[in-house]
Amino acid sequence: MKPLTTITDPRFVKALAHPLRVQILAILEERTASPKEIADELDASLGVVSYHVRQLAAFGVIKLVKRTPRRGAIEHHYRLEARPSISDEAWAEAPEIAKQALIGAVLRQVSTQVNAAAANAGFSRDGTHLSRLPLELDKKGWDEVSKAMSDFVERLSGIQKNAKKRSAKGHGDDLSAMAVLMLFEASDAAVPEPDNPGGNHAKRAATRRRTKAHTS
Repeated sequence: MKPLTTITDPRFVKALAHPLRVQILAILEERTASPKEIADELDASLGVVSYHVRQLAAFGVIKLVKRTPRRGAIEHHYRLEARPSISDEAWAEAPEIAKQALIGAVLRQVSTQVNAAAANAGFSRDGTHLSRLPLELDKKGWDEVSKAMSDFVERLSGIQKNAKKRSAKGHGDDLSAMAVLMLFEASDAAVPEPDNPGGNHAKRAATRRRTKAHTS
């Protein structure tokens, strides 16, 4: 887990609204990669990926770390410099269409990662946690839950830092893990069940958010 960096520019919300950029950040959080390597992995156009990589680098969330000569050209390798955390002010000032696009892109990425883990015994390890907790809150309660979750993210960052120190010393059993936290206003809107479009309906959570947006 990379350290968080707070983004105060509302234009960054629009910059991340493209789903390909969310995928690029996910790859560069795991390892150093070049636009060509990313394009190959995502089965995307190299020109398109290179454009999005340059835009992300301009915002300072990814960093050029290596240049490698390749057949008369130079291949640039990037890594995630810091996981972006969008400030409340920047989120509030961003266009609603950009916020919805960003939320959709992040949720699709989360869905892909969760489904892949479920299909490969990622929830079999002792200590795995999965909770769905409907809450009835007033404004004060909402704010308290929001702060509690932000504090927990900071605590996870501290745990990650200590784990990295142990790993550097050759201690511990290294593994790749993923934590997903969500707080959102529930919706009464009914939608068809995915496997039965014309049958029973189920409530689905709205994607509106009033709190900080994180890309991972």
